[in-house]
Formats: sequence, structure tokens, C-alpha cells
Amino acid sequence: MIITKQKPIDDILKCLEKVSSVYIVGCTQCATVCKTGGEEEVKKMKEFLESKGKKVIAAEVWDTPCNLLEVKKRARDRKADLEGSGSLLLMSCGDGAHTVVIGTGMPVVPANDTLFLGQSERAGRFNEVCALCGDCTLFITGGYCPNALCPKGLQNGPCGGAKDGKCEVSPDIDCGWLLIYNRLKDTGKLDNMKNLLPPKDHSRAIRPRKIIVDAVKNRK
Repeated sequence: MIITKQKPIDDILKCLEKVSSVYIVGCTQCATVCKTGGEEEVKKMKEFLESKGKKVIAAEVWDTPCNLLEVKKRARDRKADLEGSGSLLLMSCGDGAHTVVIGTGMPVVPANDTLFLGQSERAGRFNEVCALCGDCTLFITGGYCPNALCPKGLQNGPCGGAKDGKCEVSPDIDCGWLLIYNRLKDTGKLDNMKNLLPPKDHSRAIRPRKIIVDAVKNRK
């Protein structure tokens, strides 16, 4: 899940300073769960902008603004309304904002800051669990990502700086490698700790990344 938080409302207003008419777009997926772009948040944003004298052409929640084909279809269906707006206000992640720019050709103002790829622990609580490194070692580390959970990004640990199970970087952060150790111990795979992981191959994470899946080749 892509975790987002809404930008300060004053920052959003500043970005819309010279825009008189706005088309608001939310997201049915991640932003809805994060409460940064669901039906309720889009409605509140519409009411707020109208109270500030903005004309809201439309306020919709799309499924999903990060899907280019879906966005292009929306652009065709909403062509008149889109052309009548000065800008789109995207209440989604940065991926959604970029995709809507490409799919509609319209100027876009992001309402949210994109934070990380994470796990939804429960309503309103999210944890970063994946560093998107392109070189996954979870089969060795018991399902825990050392790149995301260790503030130092250590490929082998623990480093010896932990105290009472917390990282020396911050007393609020669990030692990632202690979590890995305990998980491996509980699952009878503690010997995995003897497997020294090589330095991370950062060439796999050179940006921008692109992947093309051959649908025909992978069709059964």
C-alpha cells in the first residue's frame, strides 16, 4: 500500500492561488485507506475550496488514478468538465498525480505527500515494511526487510548498538535485526543468520525503473 498524508491546507491553497476552477480527484484504493483521498475527504475538500471562492467543477473518487488506461477513459468521458477546469487537485499518491498528468494532459496539483510503501496494521496506523530495493532477501530474513526495518540499512546484523530491543538511532524504533533473529528462531530457521548477505546491488534500483511483462509468454 502507498502511504500518503495530506499537505498543509495553506500549501494547497497557495498552489491553487491563480486557479479559479478546480476538478478534484480522489482514489478508491490506498488514499481511501489512508484517509487522504476517499469519498469523505474529497467531499470536505470540495466544501473547503468552495468556502474560499473556488469553483469546483467536479469532485470524484477514481478507481484508480494510477492506472493509465483507466485515466484515459475518464479523460474521454469527462472531457468537457476537464477542459472547463483550471487544474486538477489530486488527492492520491505521487504515482496517481503523474499518471493523471500523462492521461489527461491537464495541470495537476498534488494534495498529498507520498511517504512510503507500507503495511496497514489497523485503521489509521501504517508501518513501512518494504524499501523497494529490487533485490528481495525476505526468504533469508524470515519475511522482514532489513533495508526497511534497520535505520542503518545493514545487510547483516545486528550491529551491537541496540538497547532493550530498540535501535540506538531512536528509542522508538525496534531493532530490525533483532526482529529478524526472533522470527528465524521462532520458525526454526536460525541457521539463516549464518548466511552473510552480499552488499546490496543498487544497480537494480536505478531510477526511473521500467518493466514490461510479456502477457503472451506468461499465458498458460
